Amino acid sequence: MTKHAALAHAEWLAATYRHRGLTVQAVCPQGVRTAMLDGVGKAGDLLMGADAIEPEQVADSLMAAIEDSHFLVLPHPEVAGYYAARATQTDRWLGGMNKLQRKIEAVVE
Repeated sequence: MTKHAALAHAEWLAATYRHRGLTVQAVCPQGVRTAMLDGVGKAGDLLMGADAIEPEQVADSLMAAIEDSHFLVLPHPEVAGYYAARATQTDRWLGGMNKLQRKIEAVVE
């Protein structure tokens, strides 16, 4: 929930203050190989596995977004598809997220 709130706040900042010269980028990686990802257990391994990226990749994506004035920074290219599906096929997306949650719960139990 906090990630969604942070994204909504970033959108609000961009919409409200862009004309005053404020530039906002929202960085939305899936998983990044940092100390925080270490030891997340079976659920984290299921979610991230080999798809986690290095912090340098996130930094490169952010720098490119800043140069091109892009708001939404998606270091994992597949996230753009998830984002579009969430907006256009909400019920299907929610069903997929619930299926993923059930998978996580089965691994953790």
